[in-house]
This record gives sequence, structure tokens and C-alpha cells, in this order.
Amino acid sequence: MNIPLNIDWQQILLHWMNLAILTGGLYFLLYQPVKRFMEKREAYYRDLEEQAAGKLREAEELKASYQAKLDGAEEEIRQARAKSQAAVQQSVEEQMAQARQIVAKAKEEAAVSRDQIIRESQRELRELTVAAVKKLTVKADTDLFDQFLDLAEGGGAHEEH
Repeated sequence: MNIPLNIDWQQILLHWMNLAILTGGLYFLLYQPVKRFMEKREAYYRDLEEQAAGKLREAEELKASYQAKLDGAEEEIRQARAKSQAAVQQSVEEQMAQARQIVAKAKEEAAVSRDQIIRESQRELRELTVAAVKKLTVKADTDLFDQFLDLAEGGGAHEEH
């Protein structure tokens, strides 16, 4: 069978079968193992990505819980600071009240002491006045008596002492 242009259908059919066998062989020998390798690799990287996403979620949850704890701690610190400031303020007020009581008591004691000192000094002043008056009256009495005796004895020639 001679076909124009020297085409041999038998040779074309054999080449076609060779191509089909080669394609089938390469498909089973190269394509399928490479495809399985690529699928395994893709599954491996997908698993890695899922693990990373899971760890990222865990880290974000952990961060959120730590942030909540930190916020709670800050609130506790603020409350503790407010309590301590209130306690300090109350302590200051108590100390001021005690100081006022001490000052009032000291003023009362000072007033009592001042009154007692004034009474004591007035008593001493009276005693000194009485003593001075007694001395003056005794001296005046003795001077008058001496003058009288002098006059009686000598007739008025007595000199003053």
C-alpha cells in the first residue's frame, strides 16, 4: 500500500503505540511518584500551616489571658493604692485629732499652771507687802517711840538716826 507522499500507516501506527507505551510508562514511573511526592509535600506544608495557625491562636489566647491578668493586676494595684491612700488619710486625720487634743490639753494645763502661778505670786506679793508694812510700822513705831523718849529725857536735843 502506497500512499501518496510516502506515508506508511503502519509506521505511524507503531509510532503512535510507542508514544502511548512511553506516555503510560512515564505516567506510572515518573508522573505518579512525583504527583504523590507533591501531594505529600503539600499535605506536610498544610499540616505545618495548620499547626502554626493553631499555635498562633494559642499564643493570641495566652496573650489575651495575660492582658486580662495584667488589667486585673493594674486594677488591684489601683484599688490597693486607693485603700492605702485612704488609710494614710485616716491616719493623718487621727494624728491631727490627737495633736489637737494634746494641744488643747496643753493649753488647759498651761492655763491652770498660769492661774496657779498668778495666785502664788499674788500670795507671795501680799506676804511681802504685809512684811514690808510690818517693818515700816515697826520702824516708824520705834522711831516715834525713840523720839518721844528723847524728848522726854533731854528736852528735844535728839538727832535723827
